[in-house]
Order: sequence, then C-alpha cells, then structure tokens
Amino acid sequence: GSIVEGTDYIVTGIGESAFRGNTSITSITIPETVTSIGNDAFYDCSNLTIVAFGEGSQLTSIGSYAFYSCSSLTSITIPSSVTSIGIWAFEYCSSLTSVTFGEGSQLTSIGTSAFYGCSSLTSITIPSSVTSIGTFAFYGCSSLTSITIPSSVTSIGRGAFFDCSSLTSITIPEGVTSIGDNAFSGCSRLTSITIPSSVTSIGSYAFQNCTALESVTFENTSGWYRTRSSTATSGTSVTVTDTAQNATYLKSTYIIYYLKRNA
Repeated sequence: GSIVEGTDYIVTGIGESAFRGNTSITSITIPETVTSIGNDAFYDCSNLTIVAFGEGSQLTSIGSYAFYSCSSLTSITIPSSVTSIGIWAFEYCSSLTSVTFGEGSQLTSIGTSAFYGCSSLTSITIPSSVTSIGTFAFYGCSSLTSITIPSSVTSIGRGAFFDCSSLTSITIPEGVTSIGDNAFSGCSRLTSITIPSSVTSIGSYAFQNCTALESVTFENTSGWYRTRSSTATSGTSVTVTDTAQNATYLKSTYIIYYLKRNA
C-alpha cells in the first residue's frame, strides 16, 4: 500500500489523466491491487519506457487513451485478468515492439484503434478468449510481419489491418463470419489469402492495394459474386479459387474490391 500521514492505503485504481503529459516518468510498476487504469492515465508520457505489473495483478480494464503516444514504451505484458482494452489505448506507441498477453488471458475484444500507428510492432499473438478485432485495431502497424488470430474470433473490424505493409501471410480461422471494409487494404506484401467457409460477408475494398496478392481461395463455399470490378494498376493477376465449384478464375489484382455472397 501507500502511506499517507501515517495511514497505509491500498491503491486499487489509477484515475483518469492521473499522469497525463508527465515527461519525467521513465518507468512504473503498477501494484497487483490495482483493478483499473483510467482514461488518459498515461497519455503522452513520452519518456515512459517500462510498465510492469505486480505479480498476481488483478487489473481488469485499461481505459481509453490510457497509454496514448507513449512513444518510448518498447514492450508490455498485459495481465491475464484484463477483460477490456479501451479505444486508442496504445495508439501511436511508436517504439512498441512487443505485446504479450498473460497466460489464460480473459480479454474478449481488441478495441477500436487500440494499437493504431504502433509502427514498430513486429508480431502479436491474440489471446484465445478474444471474439472480435475492432475497427482500425492495428491500422498502420507497418512492421507487423506475423499475427496469430485464434479460432475464437468471429469478426474482423473495418480497417483492422489497414496499411500493415510488412504482413506477408495471415490465417483467417474457421469461425470468422465477417471481414470489414478495408480490413486488409494496403497490405502490399500479402501474397495469398484463404477465406473460410464460415465467412458470410466481406466488406468493400477489403483487400484494396494488396498489390502482391497472387491467390484467393474460398474454402468449401459457393455463391460468391463480384459486384464491382476495377482496372488493375499493375500487370499482375490474381487467381481466385472456389473449392466448392472446383473452378479457377483469372481476375484483376483488385478482385476483392467488392465481394458479396448470394442469399
């Protein structure tokens, strides 16, 4: 606990904007008794390099903008007790290379723009408790080369991996039902993608400017059709395979500008 005027207090929360803009803080250990980190708590703490959590942390929530623009933060291990990460929580943490979730994580969703602009992040394994990846969750994570999406995920939000220009491969697990607009736009090194049979909707421009994309496979599905075509800006073509109909089509690089499923 913390001793104030001779009395020992147990810290259970870090309040809203508690350390906002404090450039003197370089490291912090958050006691295991803390259950919540408030909105904007460490907003723009630009010299904060180390965030540690006490053993047996009881933290359940990380507020919106909690670590926004902590541009010196290089890594963080999020306690397994955390169930929610607020919007823009780690946005523009431009030195963040590693995000680890504690074993047995209870996290259910990765919020809107949670890791937006984390341009040094190279890989991340999403906990098996997560069911949705929010809008723009990893937008502009331009160093991200690999990501593991668990089978628990049912939806990939709009622009979730927009401009993840180092991403060379990704596995969309069976169980995902929707892929949002622009979900993988600008993933310019992505060479192939397999759409599982559970997917019922793919948003507009989901794979726009995926200029290295060579193959798209629809796994055991039928009834997909193209509602709008686009002139390819490169000389390449993409092979689209519908395994249910055993048919292969040569289309433009941007075949997935608009794809819908027949009712």
